Amino acid sequence: MLLTAEKLVKRFGGLAAVTDFSADIAEHEIVGLIGPNGAGKTTVFNLLTGAYKPSSGSIRVNGRDTLNCSPDRITALGLARTFQNIRLFKEMSVLENVMTGFHTQNRSSIFDAVARRKKFRDEESRIERESLELLELMGLAQKAHDPSRNLPYGEQRKLEIARALAASPKLLLLDEPAAGMNDSESAALQALLLKIHAQFKLSLLVIEHDMHFVMGLVQRLFVLDHGVTIAHGTPAEVRANPAVIEAYLGRDDTAPHVGIESGVTHG
Repeated sequence: MLLTAEKLVKRFGGLAAVTDFSADIAEHEIVGLIGPNGAGKTTVFNLLTGAYKPSSGSIRVNGRDTLNCSPDRITALGLARTFQNIRLFKEMSVLENVMTGFHTQNRSSIFDAVARRKKFRDEESRIERESLELLELMGLAQKAHDPSRNLPYGEQRKLEIARALAASPKLLLLDEPAAGMNDSESAALQALLLKIHAQFKLSLLVIEHDMHFVMGLVQRLFVLDHGVTIAHGTPAEVRANPAVIEAYLGRDDTAPHVGIESGVTHG
């Protein structure tokens, strides 16, 4: 199993943000993680990638316990992620942003870099070439030397995905990749992620509020509500689950009348 999380709990003081979360993700799977705002989805991502340490529970990547691993080490083991709030190096070029994603694969020493030895120069050339290939895949190659801050919002999202792919992940975690996109942009992104999934033979774990987007992308879904897993199954099974409908629609007539059938979440 590529990723195994067992009985994860994360408390902040007296508040349990995540309670007893367990999940297995196999190679070449696409899995979704959904739930209303504040359900604990991003906290799960932060646990899986080492940004947070669990209060209890275990996480294994390819059978290796990652509890005491740094985020960089977890990335090197095969997990890479994007963020709900885009985190690009705004003063760097589009190309330079992608090149930073290769740092976990850098084999040159500081002495190679300072002396600009052939090993360093060859590696730098390879990284630049592969970064340009990723930008070509994202449709951003023509903007390689533009400052990343000048990209439109949707292209910044794609650049962040390209940078994550530079780490050669086995599992790519995407935190609301379609946020802020219109319907045509979301459809194009969905097609791009399916292409990435097939071309790189990797697994995807996706947090998303756009239900039409996520239901058409994933093979399985986990649903969180107030840090608790309330459902797990195929998109069809989750869509029909009464607990999921209640979590999205609320328990009374004053709740917002939107939900998974309309492809809209509240919040």
